[in-house]
Amino acid sequence: MKNHNLLTKTELKIEKIFLQNANLTGIAAQTAKILGLNPAEVLVVDYHNASLTLDILNTCVNAYNIIGKKRQLLDGLEKLSGVYVCDETSVSSNGMLGWIAMEREPAEQALRRSEQMASEILQNIATRAMVFSTGTEVALGQIEDTNTPAIAHRLSAAGYKVTRGDTLKDDRFFIAAKLRAVAEYGGYGLVVTTGGVGAEEKDHTVEAIKDLDPQAATPYICHFQIGTGRHVKDGIKIAVGCHNGTLLVALPGPNDEVMASLDVLVEGLKAGLDKNLLAQSIAVNLRDILKKKTTHILE
Repeated sequence: MKNHNLLTKTELKIEKIFLQNANLTGIAAQTAKILGLNPAEVLVVDYHNASLTLDILNTCVNAYNIIGKKRQLLDGLEKLSGVYVCDETSVSSNGMLGWIAMEREPAEQALRRSEQMASEILQNIATRAMVFSTGTEVALGQIEDTNTPAIAHRLSAAGYKVTRGDTLKDDRFFIAAKLRAVAEYGGYGLVVTTGGVGAEEKDHTVEAIKDLDPQAATPYICHFQIGTGRHVKDGIKIAVGCHNGTLLVALPGPNDEVMASLDVLVEGLKAGLDKNLLAQSIAVNLRDILKKKTTHILE
């Protein structure tokens, strides 16, 4: 069962409850037991003028454990030595904890409706994708962007609703900021970038994704000797990471490599591969392509 975030509304107040030499630790423990929480997650923070205030230290709770629990909570507390309740005793909260005082059946119906709506929203987000190209040459119109239309066409055919993003300039922190904004506020389940994965000084896409997801999968496509030509890194990589529930995929810039990666990407998404397996699948395919290119050049 999915837990719900209480945000900052973690205080629970019980009004017109009377204590006489009561054990506050026992009150907290009994409250935790009835609400399906760990005893260490409930703390009595105040008692004044027959008003008891408790704080729930775990900000994520299972809503089904708390809705409609007012009567059960008061009955449980009244069993404790030195705790007295009356017909006017009430339970309240400014946030989701207020569900304790609701009637259970209509509250459960409302909760199920909200969960259905949340599920539909998440499904919609999962099929929304944004595609970014990178590079100064593309941004200045010196090179035609053939990658974005190709990716958009393939993802659309796979059922994604695709938005074409701006061309990202060759700046690690700019790329990271742009991807972070899309992942946190855009409502996209998938972001695909092309270019900026090489071994030159201007290539920053892989590093930008690592900034957002330090555990991103970044397999090599090929290796280089640092210092040869314009290579300041030891090889070309791709990246597959995740930030705020959004999958981030960095593909190479050459159009033939992008085209060859699309089927592998789409099939991996359909199969629900995790970021490591998806990255490896794409990388293995690209390594085969580069081997064929190299063989053809040598011939």
